[in-house]
Amino acid sequence: MQPTATMAEEGGNTAVRKKNIEAEVPSRVCWDSLESAMRLKVQGWIQDLLEEEVTEFLGRRKSARRAAVDAVEGYRNGRGKPRRLTLSVGTVTLRRPKLRGLEERFESRVMPLFARRTQEVNALLPELYLHGLAQGDMDLALRGLLGDDAPISANTVARLKEKWRTEHESWSSQRLDELEVVYLWVDGIYVKAGLEQEKAAVLVVIAGLANGRKVIVSLTAGHRESESSWAGVLRDLKERGLSCPKLVIGDGHLGIWSGVRQVFPEAEEQRCWNHRLINVLDKLPQKQHGQAKLMLKSIPQAATRAEATRLKEKFQAWCRKQAQPAAAELIDRDWDRLVTFYNFPEEHWSHLRTSNVIESPFAALRLRTHASKRFKKVDNATAIMFKLLLVAEKKFRRLNAPERMREVFLGKKFVNGKSSSDKNREAAA
Repeated sequence: MQPTATMAEEGGNTAVRKKNIEAEVPSRVCWDSLESAMRLKVQGWIQDLLEEEVTEFLGRRKSARRAAVDAVEGYRNGRGKPRRLTLSVGTVTLRRPKLRGLEERFESRVMPLFARRTQEVNALLPELYLHGLAQGDMDLALRGLLGDDAPISANTVARLKEKWRTEHESWSSQRLDELEVVYLWVDGIYVKAGLEQEKAAVLVVIAGLANGRKVIVSLTAGHRESESSWAGVLRDLKERGLSCPKLVIGDGHLGIWSGVRQVFPEAEEQRCWNHRLINVLDKLPQKQHGQAKLMLKSIPQAATRAEATRLKEKFQAWCRKQAQPAAAELIDRDWDRLVTFYNFPEEHWSHLRTSNVIESPFAALRLRTHASKRFKKVDNATAIMFKLLLVAEKKFRRLNAPERMREVFLGKKFVNGKSSSDKNREAAA
């Protein structure tokens, strides 16, 4: 049987593929050392940048004569000792050019005098900590990511934590006059530090702004969630220029609401439904929780305040039938503060019914702060939480219907989530 043209062509293609495969073999050796080769390239590029920076400053290249007029005094004087700089691509070794005879001090923008890590690497540390990496594991993990010479150890992290504490103190004194605050979520997390006898509450305040953004405005360590502690936090915010919010959302702690009335008496108050549901279920036997949850969850989901009241009364009737009067009485407590959200846009109800705006980022924080041995002092825990919350803040979801935030900020009134203009549009339709 004679070979066809197709068979010959296939044979030729096979030979070509085999040749290509053989040609690729040497590239595997390069792949094994790709990380090292890339770091060397980056190292050479940054070293060249350092040299170009000096050339720009002096106005002449290496070994070039100084011009007689308008030339910068000074000259090159070799290079300094090798220094390691950790970047997100790894750790490289550089030598800063040395200058002598200068009339003014030269400061490198490429590699500042005491820099050991880029800002991106410093920002990576709280990210890793937030996602579950303990301080003792930092050195091993980061050396694996950034090279064996990465100058990051447990001591380095400890120094960074001290820096974060200083940053937190500075952040806590910033002016807040420019923030157009609409909503304010308040809550506390309890931290047990190893050298301190009692748990301390770290009080957190997050603001919802007229542009739809959510920002952290206060993170303060207090002895407990008392009236004086909360009043102090809110008073500090007011003194720093924070305007009175339209609505404050928090749990049922009396200290919160006493503090709010002292500092922002004009603000409306909304109690967290999640906390109330948990409190009510605690009054019922476990076997009744399933049916009770369905009834309780339907109450804040009602379309109107009147419907929510009807569903509440239905639940109370069920409780009395089950001989559980305590649960029926508890759902009535603070009822007006549980349904305040009906006075605001319907699009915002999912944000206003609970304090989940704070609880969600706290879920990650609790993983980092639960073990008492992790922190010796509450101040250290607060500094870590500050940095982690700033990381989390970048991923905060904007509030629904941000255009409604502006309306609330400007004082527009809502009934059952609708404004008068909404009702007119619905009537016209």
